Amino acid sequence: MIIILCRAIIWFADLVTMALVLRAILSWFAQNPYSPLGKAYMVMGRITEPVVAPCRALLAKFRINTGMFDFSVLLAFFLVEIVARVLVRILLMIAAI
Repeated sequence: MIIILCRAIIWFADLVTMALVLRAILSWFAQNPYSPLGKAYMVMGRITEPVVAPCRALLAKFRINTGMFDFSVLLAFFLVEIVARVLVRILLMIAAI
């Protein structure tokens, strides 16, 4: 049961990570919000914003000004991976007890 939960956490983290990467790539090409790429970027923005918004607030709290680059997506990418790995390690430690 623990292994299934660990795999589900890793699978979900991979999905979120892929959505963040897709959002970052689409942000380079989505110039017109009414084009197909612009609409895809808007959808990815809605999907990933609950993960990116706290990272953006964290960067603003520490007064990290990145200019025209938005590093909150990169921070979210790293935090999702770290949280997933920590959760899996905790579950595996619980299973070993």
